[in-house]
Amino acid sequence: MLKISPLLILPPLVFFAMAVLFLFSINKGGQTENKSALIGKAAPQFKEIALGGYPLLKNEMIGQGEIILINFWASWCPPCRAEHPTLKQLSDSGIRLYGVNFKDRPENAARFLQEDGNPFAAITVDREGRTGIDWGVAGLPETFILNREGKILFRFAGPLIEGNYDKVFLPELKKAQAAE
Repeated sequence: MLKISPLLILPPLVFFAMAVLFLFSINKGGQTENKSALIGKAAPQFKEIALGGYPLLKNEMIGQGEIILINFWASWCPPCRAEHPTLKQLSDSGIRLYGVNFKDRPENAARFLQEDGNPFAAITVDREGRTGIDWGVAGLPETFILNREGKILFRFAGPLIEGNYDKVFLPELKKAQAAE
């Protein structure tokens, strides 16, 4: 009779258990679980720092009677680059989109927008990351939907691409627009 040591069985069992746990957490829909404490509250103020050659996002531009999006992005962020075509489509469709350039070199940010197009109606720069902290940004990119009064309705952490965009973000945007 063949004897198998329990030590030989243990690693595959641990691997299998971790794989099941991983798959369960993916299918749970982690994007929507990461809610912001700022939902329903007025958007935090930010320093008004211009990105040379682009319109400056000013605090008074928020809460001017229309649904807007605030997108935290950087040229060094691969997921930000992946969502960039979606941002351009949103902007082209008439959605007012503002950008917060996060901890980026101004020359790199400007080059990125020159090469790939600028979807933002106005931009402010968050050099030290203070604005990101105030908004509760955990990682890039993040996009916020604000109502007509400038209150945060929804926070989307991650790139606006494919399934997450269609199944999570767009329904929230449509809900915000319907409440207008």
